Amino acid sequence: MKLVLTTFLTLDGVYQAPGGPEEDPSGEFEHGGWSVPYGDEDFGRFMTDVIGRADAFLLGRRTYEIFASYWPKVTDPDNPIATRLNELPKYVPTGTLTSAEWANTKLLGGDLGKEVAALKEQDGHELQIHGSGALAGALLRLGLIDTMHLLTFPVAVGSGKRLFVPGVQPTAFTLTESRTSGTGVVLNSYERLGAPTYGTYELSENA
Repeated sequence: MKLVLTTFLTLDGVYQAPGGPEEDPSGEFEHGGWSVPYGDEDFGRFMTDVIGRADAFLLGRRTYEIFASYWPKVTDPDNPIATRLNELPKYVPTGTLTSAEWANTKLLGGDLGKEVAALKEQDGHELQIHGSGALAGALLRLGLIDTMHLLTFPVAVGSGKRLFVPGVQPTAFTLTESRTSGTGVVLNSYERLGAPTYGTYELSENA
């Protein structure tokens, strides 16, 4: 399976607490819920399409707990996002959780790189990460993410946790799709190419 990351970012690269003030107030973060005013049909359609391609989910502990407190309560069989999240396998790398009540959840406690590499060897098309910024950052440092859907919202918050921090493995990506929602959210999709290539704008001696 390909490892596919979908994450919400502000213009200044923050992923922390997009869905509400109580999602992650750590570090005295006061801007939780910054993505909510920009939700519209375009945004919802994109997310439905992405989750419709999932074969399994890989979630960080905090994101898992947020999802597990909400999605099992959505029992409408016609809700495509709830149906897939509730029915498909969910894997949670954690050193703190000892049990998980949400159906089809497996806790992972071993070496992160080895555990995720083994999951990617399983049959299927997409192992999807949603949110889970700390986990996504660790997997970027390990070079294990194949596809990224970066949803950039037209807001800057000035503080908070950022996805791309020092230590991310240098990687070149190719832009495979780009669109903009009616509220100005830029929906970009990238595929990993490999190591970056470099050049220079310096004038040659013969110029």
